[in-house]
Amino acid sequence: MSMEDTPRSSRLHIGIFGRTNSGKSSLLNALTNQQFAVVSAVAGTTTDPVYKTMEIHGIGPVVFIDTAGFDDKSELGKQRIEKTEDAASKTDIALVVFSADSSSNFSEELAWIAQLQTKKIPFICILNKCDMLLPEQQRLLSTKIETATHEAPICVSAEKKQGMDLIKEALIRKIPADFMERSFTGSLCKEGDLVLLVMPQDIQAPKGRLILPQVQIIRELLDKKCLVMSCTTDKLDATLASLKDAPHLIITDSQVYKLVFDKKPAKSMLTSFSTLLAATKGDVQQYVAGAAAIAALTEKSRVLIAEACTHAPLTEDIGREKIPRWLRAKVGDGLQIDMVSGSDFPSDLSKYNLIIQCGACMFNRAYVLSRQQRAKEANVPMTNYGIAIAYLNGILDKVALPQ
Repeated sequence: MSMEDTPRSSRLHIGIFGRTNSGKSSLLNALTNQQFAVVSAVAGTTTDPVYKTMEIHGIGPVVFIDTAGFDDKSELGKQRIEKTEDAASKTDIALVVFSADSSSNFSEELAWIAQLQTKKIPFICILNKCDMLLPEQQRLLSTKIETATHEAPICVSAEKKQGMDLIKEALIRKIPADFMERSFTGSLCKEGDLVLLVMPQDIQAPKGRLILPQVQIIRELLDKKCLVMSCTTDKLDATLASLKDAPHLIITDSQVYKLVFDKKPAKSMLTSFSTLLAATKGDVQQYVAGAAAIAALTEKSRVLIAEACTHAPLTEDIGREKIPRWLRAKVGDGLQIDMVSGSDFPSDLSKYNLIIQCGACMFNRAYVLSRQQRAKEANVPMTNYGIAIAYLNGILDKVALPQ
């Protein structure tokens, strides 16, 4: 897979935040060397966040997020600020833009930085429009920002494309230490191990291609020099019979967890694509602990199922059909289940007794972790599709989790 083909969810997300007309869109255009974002002297030109994928030498594939001004006082300002806050939860590194022509005391910029610090999101201070300042003015403003944030700002002129290399160098220094080191399979397999992938080709499987997690995991296994074999569920018996040795690891679709578990050789470890995603995209131990809440559900309980994709409902859809059916079979038909998709996620989670998040192949790790943190703050258990299905089938303690 080339860098151009890297899924957005696997790219470093760089959010650009600042007041209206601070030069955020101009900065995005200068950094990408493209006239991508609309630039205007009219406040509020940027409404919904704008996402731009590109490659940065020394970093690789990234996504820039150009957001609406967090001081937007227009009629739609509240909704725009909510979308800016949502963009922040997807951000791996934030660029906070201070405008050199601002007459403010930077109180809103500093309040925003305080939020980023609370969420442990690395940030870089950018003092834009420095071409308008005399050297002494630039020094005074820079000192003011550094004193308040403990981060020396990078002085740039987005309009004249000055200082862009300094920003890119700072981004390289700010990359989270484990960003490039995450592995789907971790220590579950190594070079020479035989790994069997069991992949149902049902109505949910896209015709003529594999789904993203399957492609990513196959690629990782090949890079590890594992011996990779695959089959559909109905060919599992024949595949196992044809093998000289039992697979070291079997990775299956979560919806057939129990079927594969019952057929697998005793010495073969078992996990699922969704379970591996749970460990890569978020805190898998929180998901495992959250699954235990299923035992306490009653017909008066309320469950939220959150799916990253926004596809139209399909017959036998895992999130919209199968998991609700399995839960109600265990708890009772009175169990209330709400469904959200894409970036939709309720602001009030306190009414739920359990949240079940999909594998989140369309989300980046920062966004999934932000959802898990919100669940913690609301004291609501949260789990994942694969983990929940393993629990419902009574095999969660026998599922292999990557370390």
